[in-house]
Amino acid sequence: MELAELKDNIQWATNKIENLGGLFDLDDLQEAIAQNDHRMSQNDFWQKQDQAQQVIEEQKRLKAKYETFMRLQTDVEALTVTLELLEEEPQDQELKQSAEHDWQSLQQNLQQYEITMLLNQPYDANNAILEIHPGAGGTESQDWGSMLLRMYERWAKQHQFTVELADYQAGDEAGLKSVSLLIKGQNAYGLLRSEHGVHRLVRISPFDSAGRRHTSFASVEVMPELDQTINIDINPDDLRVDVFRSSGAGGQHINKTSSAVRITHLPTGIVTSSQAQRSQIQNRATAMNMLRAKLYQKEQEEQAQKAAALKGEQLEIGWGSQIRSYVFHPYTMVKDHRSNFETGNGQAVMDGGLDPFINAYLQWRFQQERTA
Repeated sequence: MELAELKDNIQWATNKIENLGGLFDLDDLQEAIAQNDHRMSQNDFWQKQDQAQQVIEEQKRLKAKYETFMRLQTDVEALTVTLELLEEEPQDQELKQSAEHDWQSLQQNLQQYEITMLLNQPYDANNAILEIHPGAGGTESQDWGSMLLRMYERWAKQHQFTVELADYQAGDEAGLKSVSLLIKGQNAYGLLRSEHGVHRLVRISPFDSAGRRHTSFASVEVMPELDQTINIDINPDDLRVDVFRSSGAGGQHINKTSSAVRITHLPTGIVTSSQAQRSQIQNRATAMNMLRAKLYQKEQEEQAQKAAALKGEQLEIGWGSQIRSYVFHPYTMVKDHRSNFETGNGQAVMDGGLDPFINAYLQWRFQQERTA
């Protein structure tokens, strides 16, 4: 790396940190940390354990935000000192290697911190419930659903997230009819909410003997897993609970049991089911958690629609919104229709390489919020 390039990189990092700092008030952040420290020092702090745990979790997030920001500033200052030394000793190869290593580390840390700062919505830090529902088209669309399942499982593995299969309905000949996943990890929902919507595939069908091009659709629904502190009012009289024998894929996907549970919320028609656990009680709890998440999502979408109506806007939400196209014939391209980010390396995307799309979506959403 040449000295001029390093100097430009340091200036870029300095500007980036200033912009990141503009996403929050450093003094307010310190004040919030001090207030939580004071609350945690009170004798009656643990009298309400649920509230106390919420304060502790919030304090962890606030301190991590503050300490990481300060560390980034320190790293830039250290790199600036290295640059000054290199200007005096431009032939020092050891110093050059150290500067390149420190710059690469700083660049990665800045990118990760920027993503964390953009995850500023309620429940972004929560686990995610992700469902895939193939559209019309039989085997072709059901196979597309299984391709998306593989993509999300690989993405989760790359991030050291755990994936639990709550419900799996196998396709008639190939693929799947529907699948429900619980993806556990810090910021799982905040990252995966970019995937909510309709995904479109264009390819030469492996199921068409004539080798014709087919277009398939699948809808992906993403919801946060909610803890018991979130009040979602569900009247037991509004529920129909059915118990049935598992009909899942077996093997790696599901444990065949006779204790699967399906819950129907009669006022809305929302249906959730779980057959992954051996215990009917566990399956019922999982299905209820999924129902709470779906009711929360429905309420959020209704509120967004009302707000848009008041502003005179046309707002596309959920099922009708085609968010991304995956084209594998006559050329290869994956394009997000919100951020306009695209790549020609479709195989990398299908192997779980979703981070560039997630990052672009977060940036796009942030710009939308600033404009609004």
